[in-house]
Amino acid sequence: QGKLLLQFCEACQQYQFYPRLYCMHCGAQNPRWVEASGRGVIYSYTIIRQNKSPEFRDDVPYNVALIQLDEGPRMMSSIVEISPDDLRVNLPVAVVFDSITDEISLPRFRRR
Repeated sequence: QGKLLLQFCEACQQYQFYPRLYCMHCGAQNPRWVEASGRGVIYSYTIIRQNKSPEFRDDVPYNVALIQLDEGPRMMSSIVEISPDDLRVNLPVAVVFDSITDEISLPRFRRR
C-alpha cells in the first residue's frame, strides 16, 4: 500500500519497531498500528563490496543502513539512488517502496 507502519502504544505514547504483542517501553498489550512519516536520518551504514553468495554477487557494491526514524525507532534497510561515496551519518532520508512481487514491497530509503 506504500505506507510505512509502526506500532504505537496509547498507554505511554511511544512508537516501536520491530512488531511485538506488547509495548517494549511499558509492557501494555496490543499496541496499535499507525502510519509513520517515513522520514529519518542515517544512523549508521556499511558498504558491502564483496559477497560470494550467489543471490548478491551481482549487486555489489551495496549498502546496509540503520535508519533513525523521526518517530524514534531505528530500522535496518538500504539507501537507493545514491553513490556509496555520498552516504554519511545524519543524511536526511525518506522511505520509498521497492516492489518485489505483486504482494511484497520492501521499504528502502533515499536522500531527501
